[in-house]
This record gives sequence, C-alpha cells and structure tokens, in this order.
Amino acid sequence: MANIRLFFKESLSINLKSKLDKTQSHYIYKVMRIKEGENFNLFNHSGEFEAKVENTVRGIVEFSVQKKLRSEDNAREIWLAFTPVKLNYLNFMIQKATELGVTRFIPILTDRTVVRKINEKRIKKIIIEASEQSNRLIIPSLDKLKKLEDFIKENSQTTIFFGDLNSTNKKINIHGSDPICLLIGPEGDFSIKERETLFKLKKIIPLNINKNILRSETAAISMISIISFILLS
Repeated sequence: MANIRLFFKESLSINLKSKLDKTQSHYIYKVMRIKEGENFNLFNHSGEFEAKVENTVRGIVEFSVQKKLRSEDNAREIWLAFTPVKLNYLNFMIQKATELGVTRFIPILTDRTVVRKINEKRIKKIIIEASEQSNRLIIPSLDKLKKLEDFIKENSQTTIFFGDLNSTNKKINIHGSDPICLLIGPEGDFSIKERETLFKLKKIIPLNINKNILRSETAAISMISIISFILLS
C-alpha cells in the first residue's frame, strides 16, 4: 500500500492524542480502509510523524502520534507570480507548481488579465492535496489577489525571473540564498506600459525558455522545472 500522508493543521509531537476532521476521517476509514492499530503519516511545519489509529467514534478517527520521521524542509524559497487563467488550467498549474517546489503563490491582476477572481478555498485545497502527494512538509502559501503595481512595489529588491518571449537571454545564474520569484504574464502578455515599469526593477531578469509561444500555465511549469533542476545541480 502506498504511504498515506495527511496535512494536520495543529502542532504535532510524539505521544500527542487527537482527532482527524470529518473529511480526513472518511478518507482514512472508508476510502483507505485503515483499521484500529494501523498506521498513517501526518505532517506540517512541525515535521512528519507516524500516527496510529486508536479508535473510530461516529466516523471520526482518533489517533496517537508514535514517532517523528523527519524534520522541516530547508528548501529554497521559490515564488510564482502569475495571472489567473481559466479554472481547469489554473488548477493544473497550481497542482504541478506545488509538486515542483513552489513555496509561495502570488496571483496578480494586469491590464490584460481575463480571469479577475480566484477561488482561494479551492486553490488552498489543491495545494494541500498536492503537498500530501508529493512528499512535501511545508504547505505553500497563497497571497491575496493584488494589482501588478502593488506586486512591483513589494518586490523592488526581489530577484525576479521574467518569462519573456522577446528576450534573447537564455542564461540563468542563481546566487545567494534569497527567495527567487518567477513572473508569468497573462495570455495576452503584459502591456507596453507594464513592460516598461517591470524593466525598471533592478533585479528583474528576462528569460526566454522556448522558441514557441507557451500558454501561461505551460510557461509557469516550464520555468519552475528549469529553476528546480538548476537548484538541485
């Protein structure tokens, strides 16, 4: 049986006795058929722990933490600043970006952004499920939707790799340990005025990752994959 991992919101420690919520209890008891005395894993910022099912009362699983399996990740901060796209494409992008190591999602509004609202609850659910599946400990954060101008003000000193088909730059040099932000534009690209504002940033690096025109979600996944590979090298 595949390792069962669940994200637990509250602090975890050895000998802790607690309960799963209704949804997680259903998954453990009804879907995965984990019986009393059998084990599964719980994780959060406290680390990853092995837990044992002690009892199931009215469909709610009661558990005790047996031992600690590993501590918090010390992964490099990778942020993804993106413009919302249609639902299915957005869900796919969030899921794969989480699997690939993004630690913070920053949704932004631009002049040409078509989808101008996001379902935060749904996105957070996808992030948690992808983290459970991909063996991560730290759940990526999700910022509130903000305007591009606010994103620029907040990140004037952040290293930003900007996916730009018009750029001739294909080299990536990563120095230091500060967060890296990947910026993906809307389906219709940034406006001329927005591009001029972006290029005034001191630490923005335009990057051409493909000769073809990529969809926003494809460009995001491609850039994250490239950066993740470099960081592992």
